[in-house]
Amino acid sequence: MTEKKVEKNEKVSEKPFKTAISQHVDETSYIRGYDLNDLIGKVTFTEQIFLLLKGELPTEPQRKVLDAMLVACAEHRINVPSIVSARYAYSAGNTFNSAMAAGILSIGDYHGGAIDNAAKMFLDNIDKNAEQLAIELKSSKKRAPGYGHKVYTTDPRTTKLFQIAKENKLYGKYCEFAESFEKALEKTNSKKLCLNVDGAVAALLCELGIDYKFGKGFFALARSAGIASHVLEEALTAQPFRTLDEKDVEYIGTAKRILRK
Repeated sequence: MTEKKVEKNEKVSEKPFKTAISQHVDETSYIRGYDLNDLIGKVTFTEQIFLLLKGELPTEPQRKVLDAMLVACAEHRINVPSIVSARYAYSAGNTFNSAMAAGILSIGDYHGGAIDNAAKMFLDNIDKNAEQLAIELKSSKKRAPGYGHKVYTTDPRTTKLFQIAKENKLYGKYCEFAESFEKALEKTNSKKLCLNVDGAVAALLCELGIDYKFGKGFFALARSAGIASHVLEEALTAQPFRTLDEKDVEYIGTAKRILRK
């Protein structure tokens, strides 16, 4: 059996995976070209996140803003899907990491998951009049991702994040559009739909040049800290098999009936 000769101009088959993020060479791990041992103890976790995502270490203003975004999304309250799901999962006897996964899987379009949709909306409409966009959404009966909140009429997390962005000169056209669109929505709908933390983070991701597809990933990354703390509290303080009391459940199905066969 003879070996097939590769002609000079013939394309050699490519390897199935390619990455520009990391490699391991001669017992040394390199992250975006940096020796991992050089990074350890010299860069913060926030700087490492930016490096992994963007390929370069952040400037000090970028680090401060990204750090604030992570803190703002890490934890909010117990009665949200990502936390309740995680605690229930642990109470059923699952492992710590499985319970955390249950919490992360509970992040969706209506809980922490509007970031990517909001960022895409800002990117696609940045040159459009905010009031015109609000009218278009209303006429098409579409939701405005990143706006509205069950608790807040003005989300204090948004206010604080934009304050920090301004202090670090990272409050740009996307933040401006996000706030002008908030006013346009109120004018168009005759009610306040506040720019919530998802929308604020979306605008700031655009300012930082981080791809909008990372939106849900960003929230999952930040909220994993809160999820972990709740799972640990569940492990240390709660009894196994958490369940709803019968008095908290209303049956709305068919009344009792007899099977005749």
